[in-house]
Amino acid sequence: MRILIVFVHPNPESFCGALKDSFIDGINSNQHSVKVIDLYRENFNPVSLGDNEITPEIEKYQQLIKNTNCLVFIYPVWWFRAPAILEGWIDRVFTVGFAFNFRKVIGNWGRPIGLLQCDKAIIINTYGSPAFATKYFYMNIPFRRLKRGVLKLCGIKHIRRFNCWSVPFVSDKKRKDYLKKLYKIGQKLG
Repeated sequence: MRILIVFVHPNPESFCGALKDSFIDGINSNQHSVKVIDLYRENFNPVSLGDNEITPEIEKYQQLIKNTNCLVFIYPVWWFRAPAILEGWIDRVFTVGFAFNFRKVIGNWGRPIGLLQCDKAIIINTYGSPAFATKYFYMNIPFRRLKRGVLKLCGIKHIRRFNCWSVPFVSDKKRKDYLKKLYKIGQKLG
């Protein structure tokens, strides 16, 4: 299996970084191929100028996505959304003609048709808030938006999630439990 991780955190020593490392260790125990895009380390420019230009950098990311079976996103949820650098990456990489096209339905109405061949995705998030607040007051919008509003529309059918709740407030034991669980998910991937 070919796995592509999109890692999004400005501090590689963060808990998100530890999650990435634990997940990769689990993946490597099965000798799967894994590549990592670290948007902050690569100094990715998330600003779209509206010209839909496919730069060599964007083409590289699109080629990596084309060559993967499983796309993994690891990022913190800030203000009940993904970091802006990831939002910009999605806007610039998941372009019309690459990730989706539109099919005319009737009149001015159309619907997106997914073009991605990658059939699996995993969304791994850290939250400062507890599960209750995010799930019931905010209807888990950060996960649902990426799942339904991007990945499913682009053709990815099987989407899993792994959430780490209240990260600044939980015990070290709980954080270690999160790391062990994610290692096992990486180990069983396939």
